[in-house]
Amino acid sequence: MSDPVRDLESVREATERLLSAVALWDKSTVSEPSRLPGWSRGHVLAHLSRNADALRNVLRGLPMYANGEIRDRDIEAGAPRSLAEHLEDLRTSGELFLAEAAVTADWSRTVELRAGVTDSALHLPFRRWAEVELHHVDLGTGYELEDLPEAFVIREIDFLAGRFGDHPQVVSTGIRADDGRVWTTGGGKEGPVTGVGGPAPELLGWLSGRRDGSALTVEGGPLPVLPPL
Repeated sequence: MSDPVRDLESVREATERLLSAVALWDKSTVSEPSRLPGWSRGHVLAHLSRNADALRNVLRGLPMYANGEIRDRDIEAGAPRSLAEHLEDLRTSGELFLAEAAVTADWSRTVELRAGVTDSALHLPFRRWAEVELHHVDLGTGYELEDLPEAFVIREIDFLAGRFGDHPQVVSTGIRADDGRVWTTGGGKEGPVTGVGGPAPELLGWLSGRRDGSALTVEGGPLPVLPPL
């Protein structure tokens, strides 16, 4: 079960790791390509800052974003800023999110995210943690899936396996990490028919669309094709 206090501390730690890493960049690094198609590293940083604002809105009972066009426009407008401006924005927006979360009284309430998706407020700290950790990897400056905290990797695999569970476009699949942890996902009704195994970071990479799965072992068929997140 999620523990918002623990997860918020993990958000704080992950944000400090990210800020410390970005602070070592030279000024040109922010404009270089990230690992996300069509996005520079500045786009990734701008998205992280606006995501902190958006999740703070959710905590306050407001719409996450006014609309998708404004979200995209804000990211595009913020991407070309200087390294110093990105660092200040990321730090400030992150601190405001944590401050808002610190006064949240009812973690059991249902909140609305993008496109009508709902969730428990209890899960918002972990959602922010995932944004910071995975997009730190997306920056492509030395922080890899293998560097992620083990507890985060396992919980994110739990989340993604659940997200693809019963999905009609994903074959029924059993997932096994090298440490023996197992998950099931996909839309088959007869139990797992394809087995996928390997190190937990590689499994996370495949499930999150950040690696092609070539380092995984597959039994009972080809590696399942996963729809975009």
